[in-house]
Amino acid sequence: MKLGIVICSNDPETVWNAFRFANFSLKEGDEVKVFLLAKGVECESIDTDKFKVSEQIRSLFENGGKIFACGSCLKIRHSEGSEMCPLSSMKDLHDLVKESDKVVTF
Repeated sequence: MKLGIVICSNDPETVWNAFRFANFSLKEGDEVKVFLLAKGVECESIDTDKFKVSEQIRSLFENGGKIFACGSCLKIRHSEGSEMCPLSSMKDLHDLVKESDKVVTF
């Protein structure tokens, strides 16, 4: 299955669970693409003692999952994309939705 995940939150527990689900789905053999939108683009900097979000992101990236970060949302926050979460566009989000069998949002 092709799974698209859209993350709009910067709540550490929510984002941690979204990436845990993404990693689980990847291990089940699904193709997984994650699009970070709005507050979701902050996900690389929201680790807490309980919720190591960056570890989940790294695991997904290293195991073949794709992650995209909204360029406009990053610019609003005076931020840039990264190797794991590259600057992306609405076209990338549209493609993710169009190509996915299922899309979930967090």
